[in-house]
Order: sequence, then structure tokens, then C-alpha cells
Amino acid sequence: MPDPRPVPDPAPNARTWPLAVQSPGTPNGVRLRAVPSGATRLPCARPTPADSMDPLLSPRLLGTAQYLIEACAIGAFALSGVIEAARKRLDAVGIGVVAGLAAFGGGTLRDVLLDRRPLFWVQHPELLWFVLLLSLGAILFMRSRHLDPTERAMLWPDAIGMGLFCASGTQLALDMAMPPLVAVVMGVITAIFGGVLRDVVCNDIPRVLRDHRPYALCAFAGAWVLVGLQALSLEPWPCMLSAAAVATGLRVLAARRDWRIPSWPG
Repeated sequence: MPDPRPVPDPAPNARTWPLAVQSPGTPNGVRLRAVPSGATRLPCARPTPADSMDPLLSPRLLGTAQYLIEACAIGAFALSGVIEAARKRLDAVGIGVVAGLAAFGGGTLRDVLLDRRPLFWVQHPELLWFVLLLSLGAILFMRSRHLDPTERAMLWPDAIGMGLFCASGTQLALDMAMPPLVAVVMGVITAIFGGVLRDVVCNDIPRVLRDHRPYALCAFAGAWVLVGLQALSLEPWPCMLSAAAVATGLRVLAARRDWRIPSWPG
């Protein structure tokens, strides 16, 4: 016998969804009742793919890994900017400006080209404080220890920042479903453009163009490592670390062993 209780009409403009209830008067003993969206009785939700996802592949963990890698890259490039500005004998304001351009230049251009809003340093303003405090601390440390800011001192922070930015830029483009080649180009842009701005503001030809030792090529190789490892269905964050290590290692080897790209004769 059908259920004699009336089904209340949903409130105006209220979203409704079907709720399965037992009733012997309908086929298979089930009939559907419309329930307002504000009701407390909810249908059983089917598990989503994210609920059964491997913890190593969860969006939260991947987002945290990307954030940490980006923050480390920002710190490394900020240090390279401090060293370069100190070599040029700029004042404290100039050092801060150069450090900020080096730290945020590549990621900003990447976000603009990918039409990603808000920009990463606007979305995470604590990174601005991080660069400001890191620059101030580096200045005080270098002055107290009377360290000479040589070009050789820039090798490690510049190489580490390049490798980490290469990995984070490529991964972000892949997350936005960009083709592999576009993702690699985004990784290279993220890795080198901060250094280009740093050198231009310091009145130098960008190191990536005048050094003749592989720089952008190292980022290019590291980005393809990331794409290749992810094509093998490996976890994204170890792939990012591997790509960063390859790009950084190649840059350090190129500088230490004086590998050179053929230049225009003359």
C-alpha cells in the first residue's frame, strides 16, 4: 500500500535532488522524494576518485610540495640578487629591488603567459615578507663577516634557484593541461627570466646570453626529465625533485668544467 504521508513541496527557488526511500507500493520497493537543499536528510554520497586516491598523489600534498619548491627557488634567487647587487655596490633599497626582481620575475611572467590569477606572490603575500627578511639578513651577515660578493659566490644559489623554478614552472603548466612542449617552455621561462631582470637592472648583459656555458639548456633538459618521468605515471613531487636536481647538477658541472656552447665566430 502506498505511503499515505504527503510529500511537502520544496521551498521556492530551493534546489532539490532525489532521495531514495522505501515504499512497498512502487517497483522494487523504492520511490523518489524531492527534498529541499536545506534539509538535513541527505542521500548517500558515492565515493569520489579523490577519496580513494593514493596519498602520494593527493592534490593537497602535491600543492604543498609545489609551494615548498617555489619558496626555496624564491629564496635561492633572492640570494643571487643580493650578491649581484652587492657586487655593484648598490644601497639597501637597490639590493632589495634586485632581490625581488630575481625572486619573482620568472614566476610572474609564467603566470601572465598562462593567464593565471592571482599571481603567485599576490596569492601568497608571505613570500614578499620572506624575500624582504632574507635580503636584510643576507646583507647583515655579509657585512658582519666581511664577505666579498664575487661572481663565483653566485654559482650555487643561482643554479639551485634555476633548477627549482624549472621544476615548479613545468609542473604548474602540466597541471593546467598544457602540451608537453609548452610546459617545458614555461619551465625554462620561469627558471631564467628572474636572472635576466636581475642582470639587466644591474646594467649587465644577462648571464644566460653572455656566459657561453649552458644555462637555459640545463633548465630545458630538467623540464624534459619531469615530463618524461610523469609520462611513466610516477608520483609528481619526486619527479619535480628529480628534475630540479638534474637541472641544478648540469649547471654546476657546466660551470666547474667550463663546458661551453659554440659562439658566433669573429
